[in-house]
Amino acid sequence: MRPLADWPPGERRALRGVFTDIDDTLTCDGAIEPEALQALHALREGGLVVIAVTGRPMGWSLPFASRWPVAAIVPENGALALLPDGRQWFVQDAATRARNARRLADVAARVLAEVPGAALAQDSAGRLTDIAIDHGEFACLPPERIEQVVALMRSEGLTATVSSIHVNGWIGSHSKWTGAVWIARELLGVDLFAELDRWAYVGDSTNDQVMFERFRHSVGVANIARFVPRLAHLPRYVTRAERGRGFAELARALIAARA
Repeated sequence: MRPLADWPPGERRALRGVFTDIDDTLTCDGAIEPEALQALHALREGGLVVIAVTGRPMGWSLPFASRWPVAAIVPENGALALLPDGRQWFVQDAATRARNARRLADVAARVLAEVPGAALAQDSAGRLTDIAIDHGEFACLPPERIEQVVALMRSEGLTATVSSIHVNGWIGSHSKWTGAVWIARELLGVDLFAELDRWAYVGDSTNDQVMFERFRHSVGVANIARFVPRLAHLPRYVTRAERGRGFAELARALIAARA
């Protein structure tokens, strides 16, 4: 990872927008940091599109889709999209979601029964397409238990990822990356494959590495340091500051390049 200052201004100036994680990238202890909210406003005023892609559930994300200056929030790791005008778009149809929900409930019950200390995330009531086990928000699971949760989910045919606070499991091939491609096409008419050089991604943990791998312009906020040993794909650049202050640092760098 290189310092953010090494990012050539010409590349920053050419960007059309930013995809961003939420937890511990915009937030601290579950609340958006004031510097990050100000940065979102500054990016929009500067003509840059911001789309948040997160493992958080629909219910948690819904109020922020209309309050934050973002073009959309894509929660539950690419399964759906929430737009500022209240529209909700889903990758899977209602029948598939209902069928999957029953399977997911069975897997969640197995995790709780077999993994000592495992607990559902407190935002679980707002989840439509996945399950989440808390390992770092209100509960604490050691690394070996986190690995046990992931292994169990995968043995049941789920896709499983680890964020800075939760272990998420879902049924389907969607991901943060496919969600970004989907929302860019459906909302903006953009082929993300064709203009990837005009977009950046910023995140902080292992469930962001699919994005770090895909985006040439990838940035980690400084608190990514604790996950580096577990990352197969690192972001190209890293901020000096952590969490929302790191996101604000990124925003300043993008706006300065356009001045």
